[in-house]
Amino acid sequence: MAMFDLSLDKLREYRPEVAAPADLVDFWRRSIEKARTDDLSATFTAIDNKLAVVDTYDVTYAGFGGTPVKGWLHVPAGAEGPLPTVVQYHGYSGGRGLPHSTTLWAQAGYAHFVMDTRGQGYSQGGFDSTPDDTPYAGLNHTPGFMTAGITDPETYYYRRVYIDAVRALEAAKASPFVDPEKLAVSGGSQGGGISIAAAGLAPLAGIDLVGCAPDVPFLCHFQRALQITDKDPYGEITRYLKGFRQDVDAVHTTLSYFDGVNLGRLATAPALFSVALMDATCPPSTVFAAFNSYGSEQKSIEVYQYNEHEGGQTYQQAVQLDWFAGIFG
Repeated sequence: MAMFDLSLDKLREYRPEVAAPADLVDFWRRSIEKARTDDLSATFTAIDNKLAVVDTYDVTYAGFGGTPVKGWLHVPAGAEGPLPTVVQYHGYSGGRGLPHSTTLWAQAGYAHFVMDTRGQGYSQGGFDSTPDDTPYAGLNHTPGFMTAGITDPETYYYRRVYIDAVRALEAAKASPFVDPEKLAVSGGSQGGGISIAAAGLAPLAGIDLVGCAPDVPFLCHFQRALQITDKDPYGEITRYLKGFRQDVDAVHTTLSYFDGVNLGRLATAPALFSVALMDATCPPSTVFAAFNSYGSEQKSIEVYQYNEHEGGQTYQQAVQLDWFAGIFG
């Protein structure tokens, strides 16, 4: 994939008009309040993760609609807490996986909370995954998750996922290993988009974050993405609209409630983004649209000029290790 989007100079100035619905904040406040009618019921059960330097706890908490959402909480072996904490969300098709598979931030000395993504996880496997336990999941949609319930923000799949993400912050704070005043979110691709959403919704939930670190984030500037890339997962939406031609306006209205450009504007935590300029899965202009509109002035973006959707990988992790050390003090 060659560079196909705007030049880097233009990307740095790219601030498109992405209309936010008038009731955006009310919609998400109501969604958070609805979720809180179910007791959080967060549980942490020690398991054998087969690792010598990290202890792991099997987590269950009530997400959207009371659905039991799974997770892992990793901490340095023998730690007593409270610790600075990174809450991590996964890329599309990913889930919490096996307990030894994602432990970097615990290796760095932090608590590391890994949220399962309801209905997904098929690219990683594992056990005790989180179902998307809702009648909305059975409505007409293309294969995948992008169009499940997409004609109404009340029923859209990512309403459930974003609320699960906020509840993951609440569940993390319920652990004695977690310092509730040093809580950050991170993730790549879909996990990056969820991180931006969590950072925007956290203030509405009365949760203070100290950082947000989205890598090559998905779920940003949907309208632009649908115009310039036909790669999945955005391609799921174009295939849906190719068939359900009458739903175009309803779909764009729904997506405006979930767009990282709109939700990122609500965020107050410092941010470290990354972008890859040859990324046809999450085009650079969609990432810069979210970055440039992000609510905190304390923000920076790492640019990987010759990479596709893999982005910076271990190079970006090295940057993040320094950045987390700084924000956690």
